[in-house]
This record gives sequence, C-alpha cells and structure tokens, in this order.
Amino acid sequence: MARDQETHVTSSYIASGQEKIIFKAAWDNGLPVLLKGPTGCGKTRLVQTMAEELGLPLFTVACHEDLTAGDLVGRFLLRGGETVWEDGPLTRAVRQGGLCYLDEIVEARADTTVVIHPLADHRRELNIERLGESLVAPPAFMLVLSYNPGYQSVLKDLKASTRQRMIAIELNYPSAEIEERVLMQEVHIERNLAARLVRLGQAIRALKDEGLSEGASTRTLIATARLIKSGVAPGMAADVAMAAPLTDDPMAAKKLREMARVYMSGE
Repeated sequence: MARDQETHVTSSYIASGQEKIIFKAAWDNGLPVLLKGPTGCGKTRLVQTMAEELGLPLFTVACHEDLTAGDLVGRFLLRGGETVWEDGPLTRAVRQGGLCYLDEIVEARADTTVVIHPLADHRRELNIERLGESLVAPPAFMLVLSYNPGYQSVLKDLKASTRQRMIAIELNYPSAEIEERVLMQEVHIERNLAARLVRLGQAIRALKDEGLSEGASTRTLIATARLIKSGVAPGMAADVAMAAPLTDDPMAAKKLREMARVYMSGE
C-alpha cells in the first residue's frame, strides 16, 4: 500500500535560487513539477513550504518498489462483509484539490508512472478504470515528483515520455552562507557552530570523488546540530549523525571520524 499522508504544515524554506518563483509559475499555469537533487538537499521542505504558501493541502507518498498504480488510485476492499471502494492518495488529491507529492518516484513500479501521464499533460485527467470513471483535476490540483539522479541507473530511471510532461527544477546543497542560515533557523544555534558544521559537511561532500557514495546532506547537519544542542559532545554528535550513517567501510569511517574531530574541535 502507499505510505501517504495529508498534511497541513508550517514550514520555512530558504531559497538558493529561483526555485520558489519557478514553482509558483508552474502552479499558475497548471504545470506539473519534477524536482531533481541529492538526498537531504531540501526537496521535501520546498514542497511543504510551497503547499503552505499556496494554501494547499499536501498529499505525500513515499514511493517504494512495491508501490503500484492501484496503491495511488485506489482499490476495492472487503469491509463488514461488503466490498467497498477506497480512494488512493492521488485520487483524493484530484477530488479535493491539493498538492500531490510523489517522493522518489523512480522507486515505484513502472505502471505507476503510466497512470499519471494523463494528469501531467493538457488533459489533467485521472482514469479510474475499475470504476469506469475519469476525473478532471480542478485548478487547485498540482502534481509534484522528486528523485535523486545520483541513485539512478539505466534500469531505474524516468522515461522520456514522463519527463517531457513536466518542468524540472534542479536542486543541490545550498551555499555555505545559506546552509548556515538554515542551521541557525532550524536548530537555533550560534553562527560559529553552524559554520563549523557546514565546513565539515562540505569536506565530506568532497570525498564523493574518492569513493564515498553519498555526501553529508543538509538534513544530517541539522541532526548533528540537534544532538549538540541536547548536550552530546560535538565530535560524538558528528560521528553518529554524519560519519557512521554514510559508510560501513572501516577505513572510510575512520577518516570521517578524524575529520569530524578536527572540524568540530576547531583545530
């Protein structure tokens, strides 16, 4: 089943470029959006913030390899001896109006992307074959997809027919200045600590060229800052929230721990 939720959030996203302006223009013109960027760079936070600013309910689906079109659209269920239809999150978003966010869409099965094609072009329709019903999305409906290009391969990617129905917004980790502001805003820490965390994060990201599969995300910097604010020693916080989650290789882990010690001690 789809892991989804309808949320009304209070969020705040600090833009690095024109992404909020482009997102709003896409909304004004009924265009679906594809967000591309590495893990923890702010894709979900951008969606939450835009849903709030546009006054839209947010339906979020965390896509996974078992997710099917039926999970999104809906299915018949047996309840109290009767067979009843239950709308999936995509159908609820179309009926009610709102922003439907399919997070990491390429993790879902191929038939999932097929069902969104009529929604993502000029038709803005959702076909519910099992009900013999076709829903036309209201102006208040918006479709947003996201994925991490760094994880994709020839066998796991979006088809060109899906991509060309959308506008794409490419995100990356923010500049040092903005990332410091994010940490100070999210965790309410001193600028000096925020600056040290950001420098450590940037140093770890540079190791991707040396075999580290994924860099330290802004999300991991926030987690580290939260631990430090709760009283965990800075070096230990950086170890458990940044170094340890990124690799199981003993040599790589040792290098990350040494970097964490140096950057967090201010040496």
